[in-house]
Amino acid sequence: MEADRVYNFNPGPGTLPLDVLKEAQAEFLNFNHTGMSILEISHRAPAYAAVHAQAKADIKELMGLGDDYEVLFMTGGGSTQFALVPMNFATKEHPGSYVLSGSFAEKAYKEAAHLGVGEIIASSKEGGYRHVPTQDELRIDPNAAYVHVCYNNTIYGTEYHYVPDTKGVPLIADMSSDMLSRPVDFKKFDLIYAGVQKNLGPAGVVLVVAKKSFIENSPESLPTMFRYNTFLKKDSLYNTPPAFCIYMVGKTAAWIKAQGGLAAMEKLNKKKSALVYDVIDNSNGFYRGHAEPASRSFMNVTFRLPSEELEKKFVAEALEHGLSGVKGHRSVGGMRTSLYNAMPYEGAVALADFMEKFQKANA
Repeated sequence: MEADRVYNFNPGPGTLPLDVLKEAQAEFLNFNHTGMSILEISHRAPAYAAVHAQAKADIKELMGLGDDYEVLFMTGGGSTQFALVPMNFATKEHPGSYVLSGSFAEKAYKEAAHLGVGEIIASSKEGGYRHVPTQDELRIDPNAAYVHVCYNNTIYGTEYHYVPDTKGVPLIADMSSDMLSRPVDFKKFDLIYAGVQKNLGPAGVVLVVAKKSFIENSPESLPTMFRYNTFLKKDSLYNTPPAFCIYMVGKTAAWIKAQGGLAAMEKLNKKKSALVYDVIDNSNGFYRGHAEPASRSFMNVTFRLPSEELEKKFVAEALEHGLSGVKGHRSVGGMRTSLYNAMPYEGAVALADFMEKFQKANA
């Protein structure tokens, strides 16, 4: 860890690769010999067009997708996607089907329900969102416009470890917090969206990857900027895009490629999370993991301590040891440590070591 930098376990905005930050710093005042910052050049300029195109190409390469898919750069965060999905695809006759596995899955459903076009086909809410609903729990409606899932649940520390079989119904996923963290059969999804601030870049852009055939016929009744096909037809350049954020996403995608791609990311992320889960599992109940083992997230490890007083002490002492952002979400309390792609293995080692020492001092 470099001097004056901490290990950043925040869930979003999350940690970014140090190499990427240094590259952006070096180019900040004069990007690609333009004499201007990337923040200043026109989104129509050739220098930016190259950034835009390369980012899209690298993302599709990492995902193993062909020309039948398109990469869109949108804004408004995942929260806007919660509304745009039902607005573009669902009707009262063909509602959207939702699998509730956590807070953001629930928020997505509520937007569809607000429009009168949402139905719940499975939920783990009653058990405190400790697991991801299994394939057997899904009540697939063949009349549905789509099935929507939240692939990783940052607040509760759960994650899908299978691709749902939707029996031919289009599959849509919110992958905000685990996008490009491991190999997935992305071709089984019709649309994926991800607010990039958790695992791929700075806040300000939403990455959407979708089958062209699925998004090419948005309802003409919708305002222009609410239609997916506006972004498809105009290469995400209908209006001025969040150019700097896209530039950073492109650099992060290139960094993932340089590390060995998604297989290398999965290997590292499993190794990091195993360190922390092992401490929890061997703590004799001092640390209590929230997620059921079969649904544990590689990205967000959530756990409680014996008391809220100890939890406050844990957060304060962790920061003193250069471990920042370990406090759990305000709705559930406890601890949440995010181990995104850019979190180095040394950060997970430091966290696990601190957890063991804290238990010995406070058990």
